Amino acid sequence: MAESSVNFLLEKLATLFEKDVHLFGGVREEAVYLRGELERMKAFLRIADTLQESDEELKVWVKQLRDISHETEDILDEYTLLQGHDHDHGRGIFGSLYRLGCCIKNAKACYRIGSELQAINSRIKEICEVHKRLRHKFRKAEQDPGSDDSAGNTWQDCRGDALLLDKSDLVGLDEPKNQLVGWLFNGSSGREVVSLAGMGGMGKTTLAKQVYDDPEVKKHFEVRAWITVNRSFKFGDLLKDMVQQLFKAIRRRIPQIVANMNDYQLKTTIKELLQNRRYLVVLDDVWHLYEWDAIKYALPSNGCGSRIMLTTRNADVASTTGVLCEGKAYNLKPLPPPESWDLFCRKAFQWNKCPSHLEEICKYILRKCEGLPLAIVAISGVLATKDKRRIDEWDMVRRSLGAEIEGNDKLKDLKKVLSLSFNDLPYYLKSCFLYLSIFPEDHLIERMRLIRLWVAEGFIEAKEGKTLEEVADDYLHELLNRSLMQVATTTPDGRVKTCRIHDLLREIIIPKSRDQNFTTIVKDQSLQWFERARRLSIHSTLQSVQPNRSVSQLRSLFMFGASENPSISKLFPSGLRLLNVLDLQNSPLEKFPVEVVDLYCLKYLSLRETKVKTVPRSIGRLQSLETLDLKHSNVNQLPVEILKLQRLRHLLVYQHEFVSYEHFHSKKGFKVMSNIGVLQALQKLCFIEVNQDGGTIIRELGKLNQLRRLGLLKLRKEDGKALCSSIEKLTNLRALSIASVEEDEIIDLQHLPSPPLLLQRLYMRGRLDALPHWIPSLPSLVRLSLKWSQLKDDPLIYLRYIPNLVQLELCQVFLGDRLCFRADGFRKLKILSMDKFDELRCIEVEMGAMASLEKLSIQRCKLLENVPSGIEHLTKLKVLEFSDMPVDLMKTIRTDGKDNWKVSHIPEVYSTYWREGGWEVYSIESMTDGEYCPLPSNPFSHELQTRWKSWK
Repeated sequence: MAESSVNFLLEKLATLFEKDVHLFGGVREEAVYLRGELERMKAFLRIADTLQESDEELKVWVKQLRDISHETEDILDEYTLLQGHDHDHGRGIFGSLYRLGCCIKNAKACYRIGSELQAINSRIKEICEVHKRLRHKFRKAEQDPGSDDSAGNTWQDCRGDALLLDKSDLVGLDEPKNQLVGWLFNGSSGREVVSLAGMGGMGKTTLAKQVYDDPEVKKHFEVRAWITVNRSFKFGDLLKDMVQQLFKAIRRRIPQIVANMNDYQLKTTIKELLQNRRYLVVLDDVWHLYEWDAIKYALPSNGCGSRIMLTTRNADVASTTGVLCEGKAYNLKPLPPPESWDLFCRKAFQWNKCPSHLEEICKYILRKCEGLPLAIVAISGVLATKDKRRIDEWDMVRRSLGAEIEGNDKLKDLKKVLSLSFNDLPYYLKSCFLYLSIFPEDHLIERMRLIRLWVAEGFIEAKEGKTLEEVADDYLHELLNRSLMQVATTTPDGRVKTCRIHDLLREIIIPKSRDQNFTTIVKDQSLQWFERARRLSIHSTLQSVQPNRSVSQLRSLFMFGASENPSISKLFPSGLRLLNVLDLQNSPLEKFPVEVVDLYCLKYLSLRETKVKTVPRSIGRLQSLETLDLKHSNVNQLPVEILKLQRLRHLLVYQHEFVSYEHFHSKKGFKVMSNIGVLQALQKLCFIEVNQDGGTIIRELGKLNQLRRLGLLKLRKEDGKALCSSIEKLTNLRALSIASVEEDEIIDLQHLPSPPLLLQRLYMRGRLDALPHWIPSLPSLVRLSLKWSQLKDDPLIYLRYIPNLVQLELCQVFLGDRLCFRADGFRKLKILSMDKFDELRCIEVEMGAMASLEKLSIQRCKLLENVPSGIEHLTKLKVLEFSDMPVDLMKTIRTDGKDNWKVSHIPEVYSTYWREGGWEVYSIESMTDGEYCPLPSNPFSHELQTRWKSWK
């Protein structure tokens, strides 16, 4: 983590020099010296960050360097703040005198800053001496691993213990074991790779060992070898280990020459030994693709049905090897609750039942384990030593599980296994991962919120050809692939919507984050927190904030679940001069906090889901602001001063509004200024009302060539030509949402000469004379929503050839009585929703149409007499949902209905009805004598209840 701090500081120094800021008072000289020394120590930091936990002297050195980096960053930001402050206080003699006073004041401040940098450089010189000695120490340890100076050996790698587990420790392996054995036996005669992926502690090694030792597997493969690939493996030693195992497997003496072979000779020997034999090689704990690449050419594809089994924490390694080597990947899932409870009781109570007075505590602790076998075994082992009559001892573990993991020797292996994934991260991902500690337990983290926060914090490194947000999205997917984060929800077209972190990983990164002064989490008044806190996350109540604490170095402030009105000036009377991020989402704010406009460094401001109604004109002073999130607030108009925010990248001002089932407008946006085109950095602009001076505003939109997402409300027919002209210029557009001013107002988009090639999502709400000619030619389109189009011609004829369409929503789109899905259309479509086709009497699905369809929803088609003809051809359909449909149609598919055979292959068939502002859900089987019995609960009820809240 010190590497992250130093890199961030070096980037800031580089930016300072690039801007050619006039550095005086010794500032430039000291900054140049500091930059040079940090560059010299940078390479060693990568090693230091990994080994500091096993070497106290190294740990102290890393902490000192990190503190210096933070202090220097503060000094440079203070300097930049002084240089960039606007001191224009009018004209005339009084204005001149005021500016002169400011100049004198700033000159004094600059000399002070130069002195502070000089003091820091004195400390840097001391640290450099320690650095030289530590570097010599670790170079010596590398040359002689057995020496007293060697580091990193204080913890014994206990992953091998997974190979020695008793049968009593094995739960829930039968099904995945049978699957993997089947993959090893079946398939082609060529070499195939079977990958087993999952987060640390999931039981990958244990499962692989069960497969490896299976009697049928032993009989099937002539030669077997088990190779453990750890993070610090030496390739030559790995190859020698494999050669030795292979000679033993074929019962031949190991030649003495093997000890002196180079890597090429070892690979050649392995290949010769395996060339004509059916072999199974297990590569356990592969971290990176280069580890696989280093060995794959020694393992021949000999036409004997040989297999390689690979275990990894990195889903990208598993999927890539599977694709390149014609193999399969198995993602190991957490233990389900019944099996987790069974394993827990075996270890905690020696096969006995859990005492009733401890059951609630045990189930809470088990929920924190989230089905992770290593965690269940380790924590239940700790509890097994507790007195079962002392409920307070057990409750202590429940309340302080994080502290137990941190300090209990019996849990050190659990901590180490989970920490290995963190230690393996490149420095640029460590900051991003530690950042997750700001969110409360069980909090679903919105993907785009996290991405914008990472960008505002400066964690994202610029890459040519990509926006910072796109790079941040790559970071997020890398954390997901490494099993350090989990996908919680996805959008219908497959994008990650929310994610989460495993509870035990969170318990591990919170103390790590606290120790490194990265984030301070405040939940109660008893908790001590640093004077120099960098990020402060307040959970539940503002009463936990200690009054009059100095937070002059605070960079980010978050509030989660606060019930009191947060007054920043009262909470932090000394001010938040250097604050970059202020996230007050979902707090009970009623007025815009006026003190915010003095936070000149602020890059991210979220007042989402507050009751704020107006934004002051002084917001124009926030020259660094990149994200302004007012979504679901009561703001519907912004002051013209918003145009001064030239760095603004994301402007979100809208709220969902569900008035009734039949209501046309579902969103309220805001009125925008006619010269909005000056905000050249904008990437997301949602949702603007264009019915006032629409022509001018729409033409201005064409200047925003960085836009990725655009949302327009209240569009008029006469604005269509200007909008097409602007869309043609928005070459980076990924998502476009358009709603006409009234339900019968025509949207005229026929004037676009060529389709926006990168457009992925298109939402159109309003009447169409004809389907815009360019829509079927959108090569990147994955989601299309057309509502209230009232077309006279069947739109399916034109839409069926959109090559990558995954989700299609059609509401009151067609006035005819028959729709036909042709055999050659909608090849990739997975989700289809059809709503309010008032004249529709017949739907036909030809064989071969919609071959990938998984969910079909039909709503409010009052004249539809039968289920779609040919629905039986949709073999991948998992969910069929009817909403507010005629009861007579429903009777035809109940268990004794004439068309039941058509839907019998579909796992989930539901009928729903809108009743008094909510959905009632029924299964088809529950209908008897023409009446429905509501289901008490089912997995789709929450989705149905919330559907109209997100109605586009």
